[in-house]
Amino acid sequence: MCGSFELKTKFDELPKVLKQEYPRGLDTKYETQNLIRPNDPVLVLKNEGKIQTTFMSWGLISPWVKEPFEKGRPRPFNARSETIEKKTLFQASWKHKRCLIPSSGFFEKKYRIRKQNYETFWLGGIWSKWASSNGAELESCCILTTEPNDLVKPIHNRMPVVVPNGYEEEWTGQIKDADELKGLIPIIMGWSSSGWIKEEIEKPPIHQMNLF
Repeated sequence: MCGSFELKTKFDELPKVLKQEYPRGLDTKYETQNLIRPNDPVLVLKNEGKIQTTFMSWGLISPWVKEPFEKGRPRPFNARSETIEKKTLFQASWKHKRCLIPSSGFFEKKYRIRKQNYETFWLGGIWSKWASSNGAELESCCILTTEPNDLVKPIHNRMPVVVPNGYEEEWTGQIKDADELKGLIPIIMGWSSSGWIKEEIEKPPIHQMNLF
């Protein structure tokens, strides 16, 4: 499971692919985030014919609902990678709308899990586009989860999918047939704990919702 994460990477140190095509003003308004929670706006790498950086709401909104913010309507912020092809809400996004979400660490209970060298990494996700009757659009995403490795297993029975560097185009490619999707299975089945650490935090980080 991934219910909160951080992005404490400075703009100049973000992965280069995030800075190829990004929203106007991001370079001057960008701020690091100590705590990112569901429903917050998140920085996302997507591909609609070309790779680009954008913002999405964390919590998947079904493209066919009439009112996306209807009270009581679920907005999943995680999706189990093992059943992603079987769930109606996730099927189309898994085939055509996969995304990457940059992070410098994620939280489980009283622990922060991060890379030993503080390197920014990719959380694997899927996204969706909702459009109103008057043409207004809203993009949202959720993070895929998988079985925990030996680092995470003592504290939780799920962990987020982490996509290795260098797989940005392969992961976000818009059109995928069944065979191409099978090529992503090794990624969603888990990641090695080598080069990662789990550190106990004395108190939860302060939540700051940045709208950029």
